[in-house]
Amino acid sequence: MGQKVNPIGFRTGVTLDWKSRWYAPKREFSDLLLEDYKIRQFILNRREASSERDRGRGRRMYPMVSKIEIERTRDEVKVIIFTARPGVLIGSRGGKIEELQNELQALTGRRINPKIEEITRPELVAQLVAESIAEELMRRSSFRRTIKKAMEATMSQGAKGMKVQLSGRLGGAEMSRREKQMVGSVPLSTLRANVDYGFAEATIAQGQIGVQVWINLGTFSEDDEHGADAKTGQASKKSKRAYKG
Repeated sequence: MGQKVNPIGFRTGVTLDWKSRWYAPKREFSDLLLEDYKIRQFILNRREASSERDRGRGRRMYPMVSKIEIERTRDEVKVIIFTARPGVLIGSRGGKIEELQNELQALTGRRINPKIEEITRPELVAQLVAESIAEELMRRSSFRRTIKKAMEATMSQGAKGMKVQLSGRLGGAEMSRREKQMVGSVPLSTLRANVDYGFAEATIAQGQIGVQVWINLGTFSEDDEHGADAKTGQASKKSKRAYKG
């Protein structure tokens, strides 16, 4: 069997930049890494609960968040949230973003500087596409129709290719199985290919359904800022030794 590698982790440091950008001494590294994890989980898993009984099962308080980048300085922690619905995160007169800032400061004990980055085309972000498919499955929509609809929307926005894989008790079947559909080209082994990846889970009456989405956005150009640090250490293609005939 082929060994599956996360496309984002495969390209990190080569053509993609790191999601956490900071330096720390060895004795502080593990604590700061765990703190980054707690910040991301707090934002992604925060739910709106009308009562204590519904806590953890309500709607997400911060919806359509694709990724969270963290930058640290000596004085503060900068949290960059990429979302397709910035108005929901900011709230009326910035009240919601201030509430998030205070909660993160209470969680970490550090000064937090949240920043919102808007995603203009969510159809080309694999994580958001995976979450939208999972939401449709939880509404008991046909999984084949849902995949086809998502693929048409993504390809119409200019994607070069897309692959979707579902795993679980699809359609309420007694035995779990995998269903995979693909359109265009998705070169997973090509490092220069800009392949985005997203994963989400749909909770239905029969159990969990995993949703994986790969989207090919084309190739990275030489002028891209991603992976700039990795490119500086690249070996020269020209031979340093001069050969005389």
